[in-house]
Amino acid sequence: MERILVIGTTGSGKTTLARAIAGRLGLPHGEQDVWNHQPNWQAALTQQFRAEVAAFTAQSAWVMDGNYSKARDIGWARADTLVWLDYSGQVVFWRLLTRTVRRVVSQQELWNGNRESLRGQFSRESVLPWFFRTHWKRQRETPQQISQFPHLRVIRLRSPGAAEAWVRSLDSANPQP
Repeated sequence: MERILVIGTTGSGKTTLARAIAGRLGLPHGEQDVWNHQPNWQAALTQQFRAEVAAFTAQSAWVMDGNYSKARDIGWARADTLVWLDYSGQVVFWRLLTRTVRRVVSQQELWNGNRESLRGQFSRESVLPWFFRTHWKRQRETPQQISQFPHLRVIRLRSPGAAEAWVRSLDSANPQP
């Protein structure tokens, strides 16, 4: 377990979990949102995004989080382990709502100078409508997507408690739980 990809729906905690895994195992962490969200919320060009994913995953060991289909063929092919945060809609929506409110109020900088705003939450492209458009669809489609990469060791975590317990079980000297 040296090349770990963490996936899950928007707001499930991919980045938080990936950082915890990377810290526990002493591996570099890559966040696909950083490479995708350019200043003023402009999406990176596909070629540029794919180059970032390819460069990061060319390392011998890493932890990366993200669900971007535009580079799935690179990250999933190079990973040896896929950690799927498969939480209920209720759990993810609550996490997403509280995270969004916290970010709007604090004006926390996210990526490349971007911040979430109250006004932005009423956009069709904001994270809350995106959750409703994608959460259940991803739950249905992910098993089929995983089947296209039979080399992957899949760890499907169905609750935040299961994720925390799994991370605690990791040992940097012997990363096989």
